[in-house]
Amino acid sequence: MDIPVLAFDRARGADGTFDPRFLDQLRAALHEVGFLQLTDFGAAPGQVAEFSDVVGRFFALPPQERLALDNRLSPHFRGYTRLGHEITAGRPDAREQLDYGPELPVRPRDEWDASFRLLEGPNQWPDAALPELRTVVLAWADLMCRVAEELTRAVAVSLGLPEDQFADAFSGEPHWFGKLIRYVGADSDGPDAQGVGPHADWGFLTLLLQDGSGGLQARPPRAPEWVDVPPLDEALVINVGEMLEVATHGYLVSTVHRVLPCAPGTTRQSAGFFWSPRLDATLDAVPLTPELAANAPGVTESAHNSLLPRFGDNALKGWFRSHPEVAQRHHPELARELAAAAART
Repeated sequence: MDIPVLAFDRARGADGTFDPRFLDQLRAALHEVGFLQLTDFGAAPGQVAEFSDVVGRFFALPPQERLALDNRLSPHFRGYTRLGHEITAGRPDAREQLDYGPELPVRPRDEWDASFRLLEGPNQWPDAALPELRTVVLAWADLMCRVAEELTRAVAVSLGLPEDQFADAFSGEPHWFGKLIRYVGADSDGPDAQGVGPHADWGFLTLLLQDGSGGLQARPPRAPEWVDVPPLDEALVINVGEMLEVATHGYLVSTVHRVLPCAPGTTRQSAGFFWSPRLDATLDAVPLTPELAANAPGVTESAHNSLLPRFGDNALKGWFRSHPEVAQRHHPELARELAAAAART
């Protein structure tokens, strides 16, 4: 099974409406595979190269400069995660990363309307050691927001819905977040090593820029085995998140994927952008045509991963599961409550 490739500059026709052929290809890719590659998505000349270069220079900083941004210092799960300290599928990943999101002031606890408000807060940037990182990365985030907004409209129309079907969920402060990632191969890696373990993303849509190293694999519903998502120069890998699967009652599938470990002595760089609605937004199932509804099997859940329709609840579950050190250091009581709730499901 191949990963479909779509050119985003062909999404709309000369009259400004979405091209039916593009919509058919988009719907088929996200229904049958859950993944696609998007080319010609509107990056400025040189923007991809500039962004990739500054991300590489961040990971080339001395360890003490990266550790100054240690995510354990942030109650909002922002900052630098050391190699092997993010957990996926119950095991540590062979990657280090910098997590960032919308730059927001800390919301005092007495103003919370729900526990997920702890995810709102400031980022950590290496402004002294690499001041250009903040500027270049936030410009990239602006571009990803524009691409994701247009892609969200295209997804809605491809399902026979109005362009603004999901507008309410994303109005105000959509809670997107980004990851700058470097995978590292080591001689000590054993047979159970993973770049990232098998998982589904818990946002709405994921937009990923990968380098030319390879190693990303997906497991589409109808595929008998893992499928490579090959590197494609200056293309974004797009995949469905759990919130979009919930919203389409499983017609669009949040495909499980993984990253293979790097060979010893090698690295791999990527940058993920996770387009997600407001924390307090609830995504109920949208109305589908009878033809589409007949092929919507419902959401995929497991004993270890129940899907929650309110995005903030799903996001909080994901952060606490992936970064238990941060959760235990800053939110021990809530960590116990979430663990107990998970044990009951």
